[in-house]
Amino acid sequence: MYIVIEGQDGTGKSTQARLLADYFKNQGREVAVMDEPDGDLPQAHEIHDLILVQGKKYGLEPMTNVLLFTSARLELWRKIAEPILKRGGVVISARNYWSTIAYQGYGEGVSRNKIIKITKDALPDKYYHPDKSIILTVSDKIRLERQGNRGKATETFEAKVGDFQQRVNSAYPKIAKDFNIPIIDASGTIEEVFDKIINLLSLQ
Repeated sequence: MYIVIEGQDGTGKSTQARLLADYFKNQGREVAVMDEPDGDLPQAHEIHDLILVQGKKYGLEPMTNVLLFTSARLELWRKIAEPILKRGGVVISARNYWSTIAYQGYGEGVSRNKIIKITKDALPDKYYHPDKSIILTVSDKIRLERQGNRGKATETFEAKVGDFQQRVNSAYPKIAKDFNIPIIDASGTIEEVFDKIINLLSLQ
């Protein structure tokens, strides 16, 4: 089973992905969590650092970001996801290419069709069609508070000002509609949001 948890920065994707992993591990399942574009894989981490940390210094072109994100996804999929899925395990990803549609498409102006084509050309159909997926959403106030409490340096896209963040925010409802992805209000407690995810994905 391949599950994707999507949403803007600060919506709690990584936290819920870890809880979901524990849920399946308690059932005796083999589980991998991929936090795109990093995913605890050295080469993917290097790409993550280039885009999200060094990107503020280099000012990478939007299409460069698309290609780098796609490269990280390919490495994560081939090295981590595919082996586990072939063994009947569960792969939970915090983000997939929908994030690139939101950030590089709606946010940075790259054609959505180009992003989809690049993804389809680089990755197998299974990546492109998760078994289950959700989008988490919270108010800007809550989202920014959570980001401020992380205690880490602000990454490239979190640091963008102007209407970039609003364009990304407005992208997710459109992505949910276009790709038929359910949306969950993630403004409650961690436990409340997790219960919503379990119920909505019919995992009980």
